[in-house]
Amino acid sequence: MLEDLSPLIAATAQWLTAAYPASGGALACALCEVQARQAVTVAAWLRYPTPVDAALVGMAGPGGCGRLDRVTGADGIAAGDAADPDEHAWRTWVDEVVASWAACLLADPVLAGRAVAALAGSGRTAHPEAEFRRLLGPDEQDRRAAALLRHPDLLAPVAALHRAQLLDRLERLGPGPALAA
Repeated sequence: MLEDLSPLIAATAQWLTAAYPASGGALACALCEVQARQAVTVAAWLRYPTPVDAALVGMAGPGGCGRLDRVTGADGIAAGDAADPDEHAWRTWVDEVVASWAACLLADPVLAGRAVAALAGSGRTAHPEAEFRRLLGPDEQDRRAAALLRHPDLLAPVAALHRAQLLDRLERLGPGPALAA
């Protein structure tokens, strides 16, 4: 059974860092990517909590980033990708809901804390607070590197797409119960 979410996580994090790039050099890019990947990982694990959920999205595909591109105004840029579809095939693995949930987590530290707490005991991670440290407690260097990626006003159009679903999922999970492993 296909239950590996890594292609979806990698593509969605790549889309976020392309849409909200780091400010600075190589270290800033790496710090921004780590924060995006941590937010996307939490969002993906909440969205696809069971191996069956992960297998289904692996077989059906997550849907791509077309709507996200339109919402952020990058649809003209994305249209240029048609020249070489193989070079941009990763874009089909972007999950709109996961990107939206990750944007919510990046913009709201309290919500990020609730989401990571919901993963506690899920079997996916032994120490979620340590594993998602840059998402939960970014230091000044992290904040500078991901200034665009964490800016609530800039993230608002993407976050608004599926915020209600994330809040509903977290409400159903309560203050930190385990998800199905």
